[in-house]
Amino acid sequence: MLIYGIAVCKIWFMAGHLETGRKEIASENRRQKSEVRNQNLVCRQAGSESVLCLPSAVFRPLSAEQIAQLTHQGCSCEDWSKVRVADGFDAERVKSTHFCGQVKLGVFVKRVSFFGGVKKPAGISNATIHNCTIGNNVYISHVRNYIANYVIEDDVVIENIDLLAVEGASSFGNGTEVAVVNEAGGREIPIYDHLSAHTAYMTAFYRHRPEVIEKLQKMIADYTASVTSSMGVVGRGARLINCRIIKNVKIGPASVIEGVSRLENGSVNSCSEDPVYIGPGVFAEDFIACSGSKITDGTIIYKCFVGQGTVLAKQYSAENSVFFANCGGFHGEACSVFAGPYTVTHHKSTLLISGLFSFLNAGSGTNQSNHTYKLGPTHQGVIERGSKTASDSYILWPAKVGAFTVVMGRHYKNSDTSDLPFSYLIEHEDESILVPGVNLRNVGTVRDARKWPKRDKRKDPRKLDYINFKLLSPYTIQKMLTGCQLLANLKATSGENTDYFTYNSVKIKNSALDRGIKLYKIGIDKFLGNCLIKRLENKQLTSVDELREVLKPKAEAGPGKWVDLAGLFAPEQDVQKMLCDIENGIISTLEQLTNTFESMYNSYPAHEWAWAANVLQRRLGKMLEMITPNDIIELATRWKTAVVELDRMLYADTKKEFAATAQIGYGLDGGKETKQADFKQVRGTFEENSFVLEIEKHIIHKTALGDELISRMERIQTTDDREQKTSDI
Repeated sequence: MLIYGIAVCKIWFMAGHLETGRKEIASENRRQKSEVRNQNLVCRQAGSESVLCLPSAVFRPLSAEQIAQLTHQGCSCEDWSKVRVADGFDAERVKSTHFCGQVKLGVFVKRVSFFGGVKKPAGISNATIHNCTIGNNVYISHVRNYIANYVIEDDVVIENIDLLAVEGASSFGNGTEVAVVNEAGGREIPIYDHLSAHTAYMTAFYRHRPEVIEKLQKMIADYTASVTSSMGVVGRGARLINCRIIKNVKIGPASVIEGVSRLENGSVNSCSEDPVYIGPGVFAEDFIACSGSKITDGTIIYKCFVGQGTVLAKQYSAENSVFFANCGGFHGEACSVFAGPYTVTHHKSTLLISGLFSFLNAGSGTNQSNHTYKLGPTHQGVIERGSKTASDSYILWPAKVGAFTVVMGRHYKNSDTSDLPFSYLIEHEDESILVPGVNLRNVGTVRDARKWPKRDKRKDPRKLDYINFKLLSPYTIQKMLTGCQLLANLKATSGENTDYFTYNSVKIKNSALDRGIKLYKIGIDKFLGNCLIKRLENKQLTSVDELREVLKPKAEAGPGKWVDLAGLFAPEQDVQKMLCDIENGIISTLEQLTNTFESMYNSYPAHEWAWAANVLQRRLGKMLEMITPNDIIELATRWKTAVVELDRMLYADTKKEFAATAQIGYGLDGGKETKQADFKQVRGTFEENSFVLEIEKHIIHKTALGDELISRMERIQTTDDREQKTSDI
């Protein structure tokens, strides 16, 4: 009986032991699954292309043999039970490394390639790793201080750095308020990973709609909370080489970070299609760098958003500034700048301060003043899209410069030329002289408009900014229409014999005023004709009724004022509707806001025609329902004349680049023939210049388009006349 009792007890004990083991195993599995879910959350919050953090990633404790081997290879750990490894982990690939906190290690089997054709085995050596998850085939070597609180995804390279760490809960730059345009504050933009130029524009410039601003800020705050984490991420394939201090920085896939001095509280939103590069000597704090951006050569940025395809280099310095798609900053300085798409400055002595810029080319020595030593740096300025500033140009803020204006000289009066685009703003004897419309005939203006789309460096499938590159648009043509009326009224009120007219602190010469009206009318005729030609292109119409039906706008929005939302043209009516939708909660997420901007962008052709059709009706003095083929013939004829006349002006302007004065400095050691031969070899000839040939082809092509449309309208008119006679009989 005793033996039987002992046997029962043994069986009971073994069963209990097995049950306890099963419970421990089940508990461990639950813990690992929970950790995997947490890691997935970290990766989603960090916005990276996670590979390591998949549900299949399961880690196990180190074996006694692996601990012994790691110890033999110079590794140490206060508690080896906190170090877990993936199946296939090879302890031989980890040497001279100290572990602390919870650590997970992937599999290291590949050889990693370096510059110059050097290859090294994946693994970890000469480092301190604290509370990290390290993916497969990662290479980490020579970390002078430590790496702490990071998920390091597959194929990452980290070599010769001082520190990579996250401390506490970090939003990685998201939610940082950037004081743009007004240095004294009041237009702060809270930056975030997916900030567009248009969202930033609304946030900075619609302060008169406080409920809109409050709700936009709430959306951004919600996003910021969603990405806040105590764990950082280094995305798959990223490379951190020869860096010093990196604190609280989220690093996206395929990023290349080398030789940086300090990065703190930021997001490097790289992607495999369009990596981010941050290079030697960079100091960056409270920042976000978008895909395809490049920051290098000792650049210093503080509280900045760096948009897609933007390059900041050559010791550029920027603070409290936002740069959107394809901007370029070299040598100079930016302070409280809203740099819309394609804002470019190349020169060491250039300062952009407290202003809104877009498609700007800033010459050397460009400068503005926002401080009159009274109430502080409270003044601000606007230079509308497509403008250029010549060397040593200066503008005293507040001021507003019209679109596609060239600014030359120093301007000390607070002028507003926004209703007179395509002008020259020139200094003469301390006076600001405006030459309206003259930039329409400048070959450089047309060249800029054509080069911008070709210089779009963004390769990310997701474009943050919706950019309209059009030179002539409802936005600029509405200003030309206003400008024509403004100039005519100015002349009527001041008299024919006045040498100079004064308007908004600038002077306009009598002859320049007349020429400006003429140039604006040419530009208006060209734009309206462009819209008409496009609307009727490839339409085989047989009757007046069909013609009128085709001309009928399909969009309600379009007529009325248009605005430029930092690169995106839109009818003010649509913008007002969007603002009301934000206030009423119809638009309540950043994704919905982005979709609204995308819809505006995609609707541009329909809205453009609705605007143009409305202007054509006013010009003809009749509704589209009453338009005739003869009206179209008249408009097409005016369009042909405008196109040819403007192209001939561009042709003449281009010819100046091949004049004798342009050849000064060529053929240094010879006479006239040597000079001409040298110039020809370097610059080519006027007749063979690609832009000249393009103008000639453009004249032929557009003339043929106009003639073809006129021919179609004549046939419809003939048919209509014949039917009218038959009806009368």
